[in-house]
Amino acid sequence: MHRRSLLILGSALGLPVWSRSGAASTAPTEARIAWPFNVGPLNPHLYSPNQMFAQSMVYEPLVHYTEGGGIVPWLARAWEISPDGRDYTFHLREGVRFSDGRPFDAPAVAANFAAVMANRARHAWLALVERIAGFDAPDAATFRLHLRTPYYPTLAELSLPRPMRFLSPAAIPPGGNTAQGIAAPIGTGPWKLERSIPGESDIFVRNETYWGPKPVLERLVVKVVPDATTRALALQSGEIDIVYGTDLLDAEAIARLGADPHLLARSSPPIGTRLLELNSARFPTDSLAVRQAVQHAVDTEAMVHSILRDAEPVAHTLFALNVPYADVGLAPVRYDPARAAALLEAAGWKLPAGGGVRQREGKSLVFDLSFVGPEALQKAVAETVQGMLLKVGISVRLVGEEPASFYARQKSGEFGMIFGDTWGPPYDPHAFLASMRAPSHADYQAQRGLAEKPEIDRRITAVVEETNEARRREDYAWLLRALHSSAVYLPISYLTNKCVQSRRFAPMPFGATQSEMPFEQLRPAT
Repeated sequence: MHRRSLLILGSALGLPVWSRSGAASTAPTEARIAWPFNVGPLNPHLYSPNQMFAQSMVYEPLVHYTEGGGIVPWLARAWEISPDGRDYTFHLREGVRFSDGRPFDAPAVAANFAAVMANRARHAWLALVERIAGFDAPDAATFRLHLRTPYYPTLAELSLPRPMRFLSPAAIPPGGNTAQGIAAPIGTGPWKLERSIPGESDIFVRNETYWGPKPVLERLVVKVVPDATTRALALQSGEIDIVYGTDLLDAEAIARLGADPHLLARSSPPIGTRLLELNSARFPTDSLAVRQAVQHAVDTEAMVHSILRDAEPVAHTLFALNVPYADVGLAPVRYDPARAAALLEAAGWKLPAGGGVRQREGKSLVFDLSFVGPEALQKAVAETVQGMLLKVGISVRLVGEEPASFYARQKSGEFGMIFGDTWGPPYDPHAFLASMRAPSHADYQAQRGLAEKPEIDRRITAVVEETNEARRREDYAWLLRALHSSAVYLPISYLTNKCVQSRRFAPMPFGATQSEMPFEQLRPAT
């Protein structure tokens, strides 16, 4: 790319063009981030088009999630849980104020919980919301939450980027229901949204009254850059300082940019799992032998190397070992095409003379693999899997569709194999497993044909209400072993956040969750 082309690119993005030789001479006071969309109105109690990373910049939780499942104090400095696991008493941090100057106190917490509960049906996916029996604020520094049943993931779900975060009561509309909008995005967080320009940018400024360590930088400019290629060029030219996310840049671009001496490319610890799901209720993947053969016939290590350029670790289990309760000693399923062929032979699937696709009782070993057609990564993985399976006599029909059709297929179960992801921390394992009980999820459809499906669902329901830690670990171990041995899942890689950034800044730490981007810790390079 010629320098003149890069200058034109910067002009097209509406960005100042920085001289690389001169940029390092003075410490930057702002950073420029690329994101595919505007951040939205930043209603803390609603979902799309609100972008989670930006909600987390402005609004804060009672407690904070740390890598590996730890929970630490945040707006609540301490808490107690009743012996029966139904009552939580939070002691709030003193001296915290919203960015409009109003105090953060227990009545403000209660007003926000009331706003969420007024729109309860919209939040039914969150098991905590369904279990809330009531709440009260006995004094300005104490908030009490009452549940209908014990629910051990309560603290993890209170740490989520939405909907249990806190808006200034002055910005809550009359009547207390934020479902129809808010007056302004006013939180207690380290950043304030100063201005949004639709289709162009969102500008955040440092919250000068923040109760914790204040950001070093004064401003963050989040540029709207929908195209991945344009994001890569903007990094290369210096018009953008940081691109941070799971799939905002393709693997080849990350490798190329990482070789640039002006840029630093890194990957986070695992924050989820890319996987394929095999339908146990649909011929021919209703056969355990077929599902096991598929697992042995796909060389995930080669695929991750060639397609993902090793930007993510190869996955051998449903959850990475940094997920709470996931380290239960599961044996990885290794690439072994001879073993795959032997399993199919033993199950009666024979290769006809001169044919490449196995048959049994007049039926061919053929099934569909569904993917989102416009997603280049899914398409590349699907084509690679198709070629690998054909080598052992399994024919795969590729079905590339628009997202709406793909998600409808996940819900209906009309697939032989389909792409999926786990949800990452703090949803894994409890919330992701809980979703397996809902017929609208691909996981339910994939597991529907398993003889042990009723017991899987029963144990999922029981484990989240189990107050005894030892019994909870036993239930999780049983569940993960059952799902592993069912061969319903073909893990591909462990999702990571990728950060490519200018060396004008010190390496930015990774957040503990997929949507947490700790820009408040970003500082100039020394």
